[in-house]
Amino acid sequence: MTKLAFLGLGVMGAPMAGHLQGAGHDVTVFNRTEAKAKAWADKYKSTSAATPREAVQGAEFVMACVGNDDDLRSVCLGPDGAFSGMAEGSVFVDHTTVSAKVTAEMYAAAADAGIAFIDAPISGGQAGAENAVLSIMCGADEAAFDSALPIMEVYSKICRRIGASGSGQMTKMCNQIAIAGLVQGLSEALHFAQKAGLDGRAVVEVISQGAAGSWQMANRNETMLDDNFDHGFAVDWMRKDLGICLSTADEVGASLPVTALVDQFYKDIQKMGGGRWDTSSLIKRL
Repeated sequence: MTKLAFLGLGVMGAPMAGHLQGAGHDVTVFNRTEAKAKAWADKYKSTSAATPREAVQGAEFVMACVGNDDDLRSVCLGPDGAFSGMAEGSVFVDHTTVSAKVTAEMYAAAADAGIAFIDAPISGGQAGAENAVLSIMCGADEAAFDSALPIMEVYSKICRRIGASGSGQMTKMCNQIAIAGLVQGLSEALHFAQKAGLDGRAVVEVISQGAAGSWQMANRNETMLDDNFDHGFAVDWMRKDLGICLSTADEVGASLPVTALVDQFYKDIQKMGGGRWDTSSLIKRL
């Protein structure tokens, strides 16, 4: 049993923390909405704390899964932040998708406090978190990664160190860039099938077994054909992630024309009132 803290109990964080508690670890949780943290603690017969600093007392590893750059800063820094309460030599693992800039800030601040910091964004969506089959891409010093790997393996199907600090977030950007094009392509294919009078499910059954197959096709084709988008990864969060991708592309000199276009398509979905719809809702603008 390892003493852990988990900060952020959204649709991803809550089941991830649950898997850790279920694996026999001693998990203390914090959530900005305190009632949610207390409800989680009651469900898992564990402990919640009123501040990140309180939650991390005595923890060897602290995991965070919050919303954005500012959320990460708020749980890490300041008198009530995690860094002020973590013991020297402990490890902070950030599962949030954030910018490379804030990752560099947190890595430096953690180092000043004698803490290891791992950027470890995740992919696999809510279902991946609930079923403990997430993909985790990490940027970290090797020793810190090696020590945290057994903890992260509790809720992942693959967890890999890509390189030094920041590499995990850069890899997550690659993930979101690839997804953007895939979802738009799938949306156009299903839209075309419907307009051509084809049975969309029959089409997918055939083409998914060939070169067109993808996770998006396998897991989203039926809900797209049923016009059901009240699930999954929200458009608002995808636009946040694509904004990070596009600004970083400018910094590193990469060209992302399709990503930029799909980002604007998601803006159209937001204007339609679909900010909380799943990313597969791109088909609705067609």
